[in-house]
Amino acid sequence: MIRTPLMTVMVQAVRKAGRSLIRDFGEVENLQVSLKGPANFVSNADRKAERILQDELTKARPSYGFIMEESGEVDGTDESHRWIIDPLDGTTNFLHGIPLFCVSLALARDGVPVAGVIYNPVTDELFVAEKGAGAFMNDRRIRVAARRNLADAVVCCGLPHMGRGDFARFGREYASVAPKVAGLRRTGTAALDLAWVAAGRFDAFWERGLSPWDMAAGIVMVREAGGYVSDLDGGDKMLAKGDIIVGNDTVRRDLLTLVNKA
Repeated sequence: MIRTPLMTVMVQAVRKAGRSLIRDFGEVENLQVSLKGPANFVSNADRKAERILQDELTKARPSYGFIMEESGEVDGTDESHRWIIDPLDGTTNFLHGIPLFCVSLALARDGVPVAGVIYNPVTDELFVAEKGAGAFMNDRRIRVAARRNLADAVVCCGLPHMGRGDFARFGREYASVAPKVAGLRRTGTAALDLAWVAAGRFDAFWERGLSPWDMAAGIVMVREAGGYVSDLDGGDKMLAKGDIIVGNDTVRRDLLTLVNKA
């Protein structure tokens, strides 16, 4: 595990937010059977976790700014550093009682993510990475998978959903990729997908229509695990464009070719 002061601050913050989410997740099953459902409750859980993160990080680094899913941007006196926060990535999973969601926290320096923490409080799997220090899951060093052939690869992707995204384009991408890989998966939480690529569970991942808080921590994670990260034009404007593709050098390149053919 990385023991720097920065990582200590980040880990303490996400664990505290994770404990709040676990308590609230325990109530979701009860609310599933009510007529109103748990939607308002989950929105409150999301905002509560974000407040915890903001409070903890402000105490530790009072000059840093924030980019947050729920509360937007908050400027700090230190213009170089910003926390990028997703307090609950996988909200739909959480809403339906599916135990696959996470807290995602990144630190960006001059717009470039340099440290990331992704925490699944259900499994207590803590993924951490800091530029130049490697990537870890709990106390174990992680690396991207070494498979070189798409035919052997399990690839994860994001799907457009109601009201967002280009369904026709994704249909073409699916038709291009699916026959060439060992399997396609969709989990509903981009931050964990990126962490799982870093850990070698998935060989590659691509998605469009993401926000910075969905992928900032995962960008650091994959790179520090030896992987390659780009936007879907092959450049490095992931946070600006909102699309991303990751994997080892060979699989990412070959997958990018298939996606762009579509």
